[in-house]
Amino acid sequence: MTYALYYWDGLPGRGEFVRLALEQAGADYIDVARGQDGTDRMLEILEDNRGDAPFAPPFLKDGDRIVSQTANILFYLGPRLGLAPADEYERHRLNGLQMTMADMVAETHDTHHPVATGLYYEDQKPEATRRAADFRTARIPKFLDYFERVLSTNPEGPTHLVGKALTYGDLSLHHLLEGLRYAFPKAMKAYGNRWPHLDAVRTHVASLPNIAAYRASDRRIPFNESGIFRHYPELDGIETGDED
Repeated sequence: MTYALYYWDGLPGRGEFVRLALEQAGADYIDVARGQDGTDRMLEILEDNRGDAPFAPPFLKDGDRIVSQTANILFYLGPRLGLAPADEYERHRLNGLQMTMADMVAETHDTHHPVATGLYYEDQKPEATRRAADFRTARIPKFLDYFERVLSTNPEGPTHLVGKALTYGDLSLHHLLEGLRYAFPKAMKAYGNRWPHLDAVRTHVASLPNIAAYRASDRRIPFNESGIFRHYPELDGIETGDED
């Protein structure tokens, strides 16, 4: 069975968390919106009056089943792709960690859209500057200190978030860290080696053969200033014109 992933064309965004799991597992899937008339096909489903129509992408079709919301999709796929623990409690704990990552992703998005998603970034730059300053100094360490602690207290060792085997949580942590390094390079560099276990997971995931091949392929969409993780120098604490 071929999985069908629906997410906006041209954006890594939340869809990338699902893509990484599918790529690592070598699953057969199509990225629908990147194909011919794919966005129209996605919008048809979103605008359907059916009760199981999702609110927004990403969502996944597995046969007749539609699964929406990033953490929920990964919770569904994890056991099927061999990327989730066998123990039920550990699967739910992993799901909780994934939802905490989703909270951080939402806060990252709000650094450049703190007033309204319907406005352009340029329409809310003063508010974005204030929001980003708090995110860099308070929220980044709040979240990453937590994930570092989760890794350091794993009874099976700090290589993985949960248990002793790779899970979709480790893949997602990699993407979250890559996104933060893209959006806030100055801020992340300033924290130095504060999160050694997180850095180790990030580099380990990048070195996995399937992930490395994906990152080198044209299937991977680079970070850009239309997605969630955007690099605006002024939001990284850099005066305009002084980035170099």
